[in-house]
Amino acid sequence: MVAQADPPRNFFAAVTRHPDARHMSIIAEVKRRSPSAGLIREAYDGPGFAPENIARQYALSGASAISCLTDENFFGGHLSYIQRIRDAVALPVLRKDFIVDPWQIWESRAAGADAILLIAECLTESQISDMLILAQRLGMTTLLECHDTENLLRVRPYVGFPHPGYCLLGINNRDLATMKVDLNHTLRHVGMVDDVGVLVAESGIKAPADLARLRSAGVRAALVGESLMRAEDPGAALRALLGR
Repeated sequence: MVAQADPPRNFFAAVTRHPDARHMSIIAEVKRRSPSAGLIREAYDGPGFAPENIARQYALSGASAISCLTDENFFGGHLSYIQRIRDAVALPVLRKDFIVDPWQIWESRAAGADAILLIAECLTESQISDMLILAQRLGMTTLLECHDTENLLRVRPYVGFPHPGYCLLGINNRDLATMKVDLNHTLRHVGMVDDVGVLVAESGIKAPADLARLRSAGVRAALVGESLMRAEDPGAALRALLGR
């Protein structure tokens, strides 16, 4: 299936390309539910949920890329959503799930994903290294995510491995132990990042002022999900976030 799949779209370039000094790249997320919030909107319940419609709104409203939750039990996602989104929009798509085995990377590419998420807190350095190599071999971008300082220091040498242009570094502002969100978490760690140009702030971004704070620190990309998905019109919410 991987051999027969369409070539991956360049997720890394889509997120790191900035046409002007004020531009912010938004990875807009399709997300039905979460363990902390439950079902995000009642309208998303049932078999009629259409991730491709939300992706179209995002694409028309200035998103640089799409993130799609595929976990079924805790996030109400499905692996088939990736191809449905990819068929609807020209943007690259990240499979956002808990990747713990190389087989899932093959599965992600076969399902149409252009990028995968690796969470440092879930993986050993050996696993991270092997999975980065495999993802690059398949032409996919990796969003290598961490939360705490210890894990940032642990994964920092792997950003850009095995080749530059295939790995983004994500800092999750949500504490995975307490579920509390603090945007300052990214800002406190910017000085520890070797290349801020590949840094993606995740969680807690709700208003244009949040993007302005990130931009002032040199952070030019953010992953935004729940605040957009809570809106009746996610596309309009994205436009408002971008100040359009």
